[in-house]
Amino acid sequence: MARWLMVLPPVLFAGLAGLFYSGMHRENPGELQSVFVGHPAPAVPATTLPGIPGLTDAELRSGKVTVVNFWATWCPPCRAEHPVLKKMAADGVRVAGVNIRDDDEKAVAYLAEEGNPFFAVASDPAMRGAIDWGVTAPPETFIVGGDGTVLFRFVGPLVGTDYEDRFVPELEKALAGQK
Repeated sequence: MARWLMVLPPVLFAGLAGLFYSGMHRENPGELQSVFVGHPAPAVPATTLPGIPGLTDAELRSGKVTVVNFWATWCPPCRAEHPVLKKMAADGVRVAGVNIRDDDEKAVAYLAEEGNPFFAVASDPAMRGAIDWGVTAPPETFIVGGDGTVLFRFVGPLVGTDYEDRFVPELEKALAGQK
């Protein structure tokens, strides 16, 4: 029995080291995979922000690529990416929003003050819909094909080199495939 206990720690260490090594050498080690990529987009929350058009499941299957952004007013990275979302919308990209764990009045006031890049917004105060999408924390952004298929998931704010190197090419590819 004592001999077995002496062999166990090195065996466990070697197994863990192998697991870590293989994880470090996989493609895109920093990327969180989404189980929805390649599958139909989950339902969006039916609740809306007062005075702002609501997002529907039909909008995600309209034949046009849609960027779906999960955001909140209390989220500093969401505020940092807001100008990028406005530029996307100004460039003709369909940008939809899902406001999560937020106060509707604050969200409406924020969009009125900072500008609303979204053609439609769903409100998800309990974050139930966000959980269905696999969202862990805002901001998270999905590219959804015109048939409602999730094409790409991006975790974090749409700013910086990670955004430029990973998100922008995926969006361009999706938009090119739409034509």
